[in-house]
Amino acid sequence: MASNNATNNATGKDGLAEESPILTVFRKEAHETMLNRINLASAFKLTPQELRAEIENFIFDFAQERRAQLTKREQIGIAHELVNDMIGLGPLETLLEDDSISDIVVNGPHQIYVERKGMMQLASLKFRDDSHLLQIAQRIAHRVGRRVDTSSPLCDARLPDGSRVNIVVPPIALDGASISIRKFSKKALDLRTLAAHGALTEEMVQVLQIASTCGLNIVVSGGTGSGKTTLLNALSQLIDPRERIVTCEDAAELKLQQPHVVRLESRPPNIEGKGEITIRDLVKNALRMRPDRIVIGEVRGSECIDMLQAMNTGHDGSMSTIHANRAREAFIRLENMVAMSGFDLPSEIVRAQIAGAVNLIVQTERLHDGSRKITEIVEVTGINERGDIEYQHLFKFVPLGESPDHKVFGRFDAGTDQPMFLEKAIIYGLDKELLTIMKNAMGKSGGTSYDSDY
Repeated sequence: MASNNATNNATGKDGLAEESPILTVFRKEAHETMLNRINLASAFKLTPQELRAEIENFIFDFAQERRAQLTKREQIGIAHELVNDMIGLGPLETLLEDDSISDIVVNGPHQIYVERKGMMQLASLKFRDDSHLLQIAQRIAHRVGRRVDTSSPLCDARLPDGSRVNIVVPPIALDGASISIRKFSKKALDLRTLAAHGALTEEMVQVLQIASTCGLNIVVSGGTGSGKTTLLNALSQLIDPRERIVTCEDAAELKLQQPHVVRLESRPPNIEGKGEITIRDLVKNALRMRPDRIVIGEVRGSECIDMLQAMNTGHDGSMSTIHANRAREAFIRLENMVAMSGFDLPSEIVRAQIAGAVNLIVQTERLHDGSRKITEIVEVTGINERGDIEYQHLFKFVPLGESPDHKVFGRFDAGTDQPMFLEKAIIYGLDKELLTIMKNAMGKSGGTSYDSDY
């Protein structure tokens, strides 16, 4: 009789437990026998539910033939795996169904890692061999009209649920195909939920709410996996439902709840190298669509100049994300990306355009304990006489140590009680509320001051 651990693995409960040798041998024999007996042409005409029922019946009969001492639950689990192999994504399906997993990375057929709560774990699930892994990789690419093979070994794709996928196959990948999946969250978190998890304070939530109401242009900055898209989703929930919003994304991950939303998604070139639609194309077109706000999933290159121009020409309250490890580095990244657009502009002109367009940088970070926090909220205050961007910290996370269970703890310090956007808050009748919030925050943090220039 197979162990309970084997049962858990077969049904995909945790994806981490080791299974019994009996179950491993039975699965392999069942798979080989099924391929010899089943009429594939007829099978693919069935619905997934009908196919699963047919394969379950086959597994029950096959178990009786072999007198295999497997529980009914284990047999159903194997049937589920065989269906996933035929029409799904093989062992990845079990991991995709697990809401506690945020990332899946495959390093060759026998090594699958998953990220739970910010920490990587090795899963016991494996592909049968290199050809099995390559077959699943090609299935993912085919579903989005792409191909991945020796002549085209790199591929970016998106699963039906919106999850981002990157695929690398031999000869580029030396140890077998590699698949990296950033899962699409089924539930959009709001700022207060993030605050409940310790990512920010209630005062920070209130300030960001006022900033959104006042139409401040916000750039969310952070490293890979730091929670930029999650935060952008949360910030987008603050937008007035009466406003027309146009979103531009490489992979549609934003889940805006407002009624007046137009979603645009970039498109890679086809097999002939034609038909590409870039983020820059989308941003340029969005400007012609009479948007109140433009939300760009991520700024990576030449589209940066178009985003800044949009923010500088009346599209207040626009938002985007950018890869940078510190708020100060975000300004450097923005300047470098403007240079990528092909415009030969003096640095002081570029910095002036950035300072005129961007009001807030909200910095996210994944700490070494796996937790994610908003570590900085920086307000752009202008340009100094040297042509450098000046800014001030509204809030900054100060780490103080590590608890016995290795969790990072610290405090959120306020940097000023006089935000620059107080003038805008007056227009919306929110100035007194903003001042009260910042004074309370300053009192809690002891009046710590953070000012700098770039």
